[in-house]
Amino acid sequence: MAALGWLTPRRRPATARSVLAGEAAAEAARKSTLPDEQPPGTEQGAAAKAEAEEASFPVVGDERAAAFFDLDNTVMQGAAIFHFGRGLYKRKFFQRRELTRFAWQQAWFRLAGVEDPEHMQDARDSALSIVKGHRVSELMSIGEEIYDEYMADRIWPGTRALAQAHLDAGQRVWLVTAAPVETATIIARRLGLTGALGTVAESVGGVYTGRLVGEPLHGPAKAEAVRALAAAEGLDLDRCAAYSDSHNDIPMLSLVGHPYAINPDAKLRKHARALDWRLRDYRTGRKAAKVGIPAAAGVGAIAGGTAAAVALHRRRR
Repeated sequence: MAALGWLTPRRRPATARSVLAGEAAAEAARKSTLPDEQPPGTEQGAAAKAEAEEASFPVVGDERAAAFFDLDNTVMQGAAIFHFGRGLYKRKFFQRRELTRFAWQQAWFRLAGVEDPEHMQDARDSALSIVKGHRVSELMSIGEEIYDEYMADRIWPGTRALAQAHLDAGQRVWLVTAAPVETATIIARRLGLTGALGTVAESVGGVYTGRLVGEPLHGPAKAEAVRALAAAEGLDLDRCAAYSDSHNDIPMLSLVGHPYAINPDAKLRKHARALDWRLRDYRTGRKAAKVGIPAAAGVGAIAGGTAAAVALHRRRR
């Protein structure tokens, strides 16, 4: 029954570390917020445009409204941190055995759909060990290259159209993700969005220490980040929108007046239907997409990791 706790946000209250992570993400997002000027809208398919235009929301000219978009499998196919890891592996930041471990962690997280404390700690430590000692500027520069190599072609046109609809209405749009805030900021900038809320890794003198500020921006921490940013920016959350594919983001979706389930997992779909939230599904291979593992990973290790995750999940059930 523990997994069902995510269906009712109050059963999983934010911890002090969640609040710290959320506030750190909000502060980082405000520092990196893009200029008010917006780039010309990108070309989108007719179906995607119709999807955005048919909605009665957003309200044009409402300066106290904004939109918050989850990243993985909502805006982009697959997990941003996995694509980033592929890019770092290509540049010899770590060895193949570490890539295998990384793939396993991503497979478990997406398949199990629950947070095992020991597993989450292990995943966090391995990710931090990769960047420890590297300069923030170095990772930002590499992140730009990795976006072009692995992420640019994985943006969902339908979700991109929804984000553009908010921008066209004069509203601000932020990504909200457990991915590193630097990676999330790059993606937000490339999409012409306002900025990003992401996991904040501690740095001293521009060098990563291998520690986090708070905890990964996941679950309740995302809701805390959105709440903190809304307070700082003078937003009315009842007039804001949030978009996500995962039941883990129910705390964030429940904060706003306009929650959307995008490419939803089974638990979020059930929850959204019960509360009459709007749903959008841009996937073609629904069954495969539910897993959430990047289909084009191109790494042999993912197969073994996925199989192991499925087997372990079944045993725990």
